[in-house]
Amino acid sequence: MPEESLLRQPAERAMPHVIIKLHSGRSEQQKQKLAAEVTKVVMAALNVGEESVSVAIEDVVPSDWTEKVYKPDILAKPTTIYKKPGYNPP
Repeated sequence: MPEESLLRQPAERAMPHVIIKLHSGRSEQQKQKLAAEVTKVVMAALNVGEESVSVAIEDVVPSDWTEKVYKPDILAKPTTIYKKPGYNPP
């Protein structure tokens, strides 16, 4: 058995689900590539297998970003933000 598989957490113990919110307009190909790359990074950072990771992508109309994402997900939940944005919405 490869050493790498011995270090991984059993699937039932590690189920990261990543939700990505983006301005609408990205192609399906871009979203697929993003999900694949995020999956690889999560696997490496948390030492879990691909079967443990799920990725959702939510399109947000740019004019709705402040009300639907920035205020409820960023401003209202500062203790959950591990990478703060470098912008302030209007």
